[in-house]
Order: sequence, then C-alpha cells, then structure tokens
Amino acid sequence: MADYLTIPNPNATYPTSPDAEFPRCRGDAITGDRYWSKDFAALEWERMWKRIWHVGGRTSQLEEAGDFITHNFMRQSVIMVRQKDGGIRAFHNVCRHRGNRLVTTEEGGVADHFTCPYHGWKWNIDGALDWVQDEEDFRQGSPCGKLRMKEVPCETWGGFVFYSFDPNAVPLEEYLHPIPTLLRNRDLANWKRVVWRTLRVNTNWKFASDNFNESYHIPSVHPQFEGMIDDHYSTTIFEMYPSGHNRMIEKLQPSSRYMDAQQVKPLWAEVLKEWDIDPAEFEGRAQEGRIALQQARRRLGPARGFRHFDRLSDDELTDQFHHTCFPNFTITGTPEGLHVFRTEPDAEDPNWSTFDYWYLSPEIEGQQIPTLYGLRPWRDAEHQTGDFDAYTAEIKQGDFLIQDLEVAVTQQQGLHSLGHDDAYLCEQETRIRRFHEVINDYLEGRR
Repeated sequence: MADYLTIPNPNATYPTSPDAEFPRCRGDAITGDRYWSKDFAALEWERMWKRIWHVGGRTSQLEEAGDFITHNFMRQSVIMVRQKDGGIRAFHNVCRHRGNRLVTTEEGGVADHFTCPYHGWKWNIDGALDWVQDEEDFRQGSPCGKLRMKEVPCETWGGFVFYSFDPNAVPLEEYLHPIPTLLRNRDLANWKRVVWRTLRVNTNWKFASDNFNESYHIPSVHPQFEGMIDDHYSTTIFEMYPSGHNRMIEKLQPSSRYMDAQQVKPLWAEVLKEWDIDPAEFEGRAQEGRIALQQARRRLGPARGFRHFDRLSDDELTDQFHHTCFPNFTITGTPEGLHVFRTEPDAEDPNWSTFDYWYLSPEIEGQQIPTLYGLRPWRDAEHQTGDFDAYTAEIKQGDFLIQDLEVAVTQQQGLHSLGHDDAYLCEQETRIRRFHEVINDYLEGRR
C-alpha cells in the first residue's frame, strides 16, 4: 500500500468520518492511453479486476433455494445461487467436461441442477457433479463424486451480492470499510431496485469513477442544479479512505459559487413548498432553508409515508452523500433513496463499457416511487438494456445521466489526442488522481 502524506481537511463544515484521510497525491500522470490502450486494459484485468470484489446482483433475486443469477465480466461468467441452507454460493459458469458455458442468460432463473447443453452433465446447485452420460466409459473412473464446479468467494452486504475471482480475497466487510458504517442508517437490504438499466457507452469504464469523484463539473454539465445543490468546494466535504474508497457530501441548498446564493430560485422554492415551507420567508437568506427543510421532513415525513426518515441523521434528510467504492461502484444517498452506478469494461475494446444505473428505494407508504423515469411501483424492476444513443432518444433532455454520458463520449474522443499528456487538476479534484494512483498501486504490486 502506498505511503501517503495526510493533511487536515480544509473544507470540513461538519464532522467527517474518523476513517477519512486527506492525502497529497504522489502526482502520478493520468495519461490518455490509460483509457484506450489494450495493453493497459490487460494489466487492469490481470492485476486489479482479478483481485477486487465485484457486484453481481441483489439478494432479492435469490429468494428460494435454486434461484440463481449470472454475471458476465470481460470473458468470465459467474453463477450465484441460493443454497438449501439459505446461503448463497458462487461458481464459475463453465462445465468442467470440455469447457462449455452452463448458463447462457444473465437474467437468471430457478434450477435444481445446471445442465450442460453440450453433453448433458448435471451439476448440483451446491457444485457437485451428480450425473454424466455413459458414466462407466471413463478409464479414470466416474467423474461423479470427483469433480465439482469451481467456486469463487461470495458474500453479501446491504442486499448486494458480491463475488471475487481471488480465492484469497479479504473479507467483504474489510474490503468495503468504511462504506457499510457510513450507510448504516439506510436499510439497504430491504430496499427495492425500482429502476434497473444497463447501457452500452462509447467510453472507458474509468470515466464514471472520475466523474463521481468530483463536483467541479456540475456548473457546466448540470446547470439546472444551481438553485438547490451546493457544488462549491468551500462547502463540500471531500473524504478519502485507505481502502481507495471515497465520499463527497454536497449540501442541499443554493450553490455558494454564485453572488445570488441567498436568493430563492424556482427549483429551491418548489422543494421548500413541497414541505409546507413558505419560500418568501427565506428570501435573502435562502441557504437557511436547508435547516428548515430538515426540521419539516423530520416532523412531517413519517405521516407522509417516509417512515425511513426516522433513521436518518439531520444532514441525511437533505444532503447528497456520494460514495465512490473502488474501483467501479458508486452509491449516492439522498433522503428519498439511493442512486447506484456500476461501470464495467468491454471485453474487446477499452473505448467501450457498460454503464448500469439502479435506483433503490425504501417503501413510501401509500405512494409510488418518483424516479428519473416517472412514478414506479415499489417492486423490483425488470432489466432494461440498450445503447446510449437509443436511451437519449427516449429520455427527456436535462436528465443528469444523459448529461454525464454525453460528456463521457466526447472525453473518450479527446483522450486520444496528441495534445493531451496529463490531467491538470485543481485541489477539489484530488480524489481523481488518488483513484488513478490506487489503480497504479494494484498494477505495480503495492496492493
């Protein structure tokens, strides 16, 4: 692990996590080839992706014994299956006879055996080989009782199912620390994934981690948020952890970067009125409406069906908590629910990736769930997949995912330029260079 010099957090306006560090980065260059070189992508696979924990799905997909899901990553495929004893185990999705893939869908299903479509070998959900054709014809003896599906580590946290290709992976809670502690007020295991989208995007997987590790892009890319999200570095909390994970907290209030920050803008007025607060009372002191909003949500929330508000801290009743879990999994907590982002590399071309967006929500009694895509029932959503170009035609302009991914595509083009040699970062973007330095730590054997 790299040796980082730590300095006090200059932007702490309320207490930060005791596990946070605020390191000065080494200054490793962030060159364009990291985003398009096949040789660099091969190193990432061999030295990083094979060692970290991957998000494979949700435990709600695995309710009964035999329920299974598969997750394809690069050229690998993993089956996660609920066992008869209630546990979940994960196996390489391959028949050990001649290497045929056992399950060919990522949508999952129910099975008492995984049957190879080539020669019919039957593998039990616990990994044991139960039946082969012409069992007596094996000179070395029947493979039943000898062969098992190759297992990979599998653990759960917060309703997410994780697996690792590393047989010696550290325990999941240790790997995720301190993320489970930071999100302890949210009952994630029982929240439902009411939106489940996967998009194929012409950008490298690292774009999303770069993007969600800073708020510097918000004024240019998301100008609609000026009136209600304070993106200025002077009021934003930036935290880094030894594990490589990060957190950024933005206050829900008009942005401090503008001279009229204390003027109530239309979007902020709508938020206040929704909770029976008269915006006119905060004209000239608009940011003070944040505390009034916390008090109103604390007082009115449970009666309006937001019973989970009782578990949230005052800051969690307003602010946005962005957790970037190394390397490719981002969890953004808001009072209403959780935005989850996962990016994964393309198996052939590092200029492409898949971008997953999930919205997890607690039950709001008597109400449907408001999402980017309109009201949704409180139940697990069907999986929607497609290309980013088709997605932009379906969703209204001004959607923050469209805005982020449009920039992702143009940045991927620019990163091939001979005129780009390194990122020139400001202090509030320190977590981006730290992210790349943690990647380098894996690639160079320091982690």
